[in-house]
Amino acid sequence: MPSKDTLEKFIARVEANAHIEAVEEFYAEDSTMQENGNPPRFGRDAHVANERKVMARVRNLKSKCVRPVFVEGDKVVIRWIFRFEWQDGTVTHMEELAYQRWEGERIAEETFFYDPAQRVPLVEEKY
Repeated sequence: MPSKDTLEKFIARVEANAHIEAVEEFYAEDSTMQENGNPPRFGRDAHVANERKVMARVRNLKSKCVRPVFVEGDKVVIRWIFRFEWQDGTVTHMEELAYQRWEGERIAEETFFYDPAQRVPLVEEKY
């Protein structure tokens, strides 16, 4: 079960758009990460590589935790809102729930739940 301080530090890292650093600091070496019903990725190194791949395509990102954060023992649920501005000028607005299982102060398992239709980038109109 994560301490309140650890959980707040994790959320702060993500909200500061330090996604790669958050994975490096708060995920267990043998952790799993899963998007909806897709097969999970295994291992912190795989998560970091995926974050680097995504962030290389991002021009600007806003990350927001919507409170409250739900904690029950070693389980944590966080509602996130992300606004990705991609290098190609398109925008993706994502809202998701992250369901996590912590082992002490590290995330051991995480599953993201979201509507996959949100992943389709939109061209933002300029006024």
